[in-house]
Amino acid sequence: MSDDVTAEAGTGDEYAEFGAEIADQVESFLLALREIARGDDPASTLSLLLLEVSQLALAGGRLGAISDVVPHGHFEPDAGPDADVDELRERLAKLLDPVDPYVEVVDPIDPDRGVTGFRLSDDLASIAAELLHGLSHYRDDRTVEALWWWQFSYLSSWGSTCGAALRALHSLIAHTRLDHERNDARGDEERSLLAEVDT
Repeated sequence: MSDDVTAEAGTGDEYAEFGAEIADQVESFLLALREIARGDDPASTLSLLLLEVSQLALAGGRLGAISDVVPHGHFEPDAGPDADVDELRERLAKLLDPVDPYVEVVDPIDPDRGVTGFRLSDDLASIAAELLHGLSHYRDDRTVEALWWWQFSYLSSWGSTCGAALRALHSLIAHTRLDHERNDARGDEERSLLAEVDT
């Protein structure tokens, strides 16, 4: 199925293949994020996060490129309680502690809004929560509603969050790879976390 999905939902059959592809990418990201957050392989943390966030950005790009998906009756059924991602956030914060904070331009189209601080752990947990909400629709055989939510939330929230996290991860790895001579204030713990990108 091409990414040229029609705007109005009929039975939802026309979304089946595309929905399955996006759901597979969402589930793959969530599974990988949980595995990374376990901290079993801290030396690969940044590389794996860069890879997984990059792949998720591709799924988001596909959602942003298609026509608007509209749920039946222009109404979103109750997807149940919001997913609890606090434990995931805490695990990621502990794992990323020395490099968790970063700064980002609030709006590149309106630079006068300035920059603000973010945390990778908060961003990744927030993205996971948005994806899980749509996944609950998908698992209840509501493909149209799942795609609508993933598309809407991509355009309104997790897309920009994903992009910011990707830039932060890229910057961490790029600085470590390219700035061998840099004499900065990074502590030994941060260098240890980043050392894996030098190998």
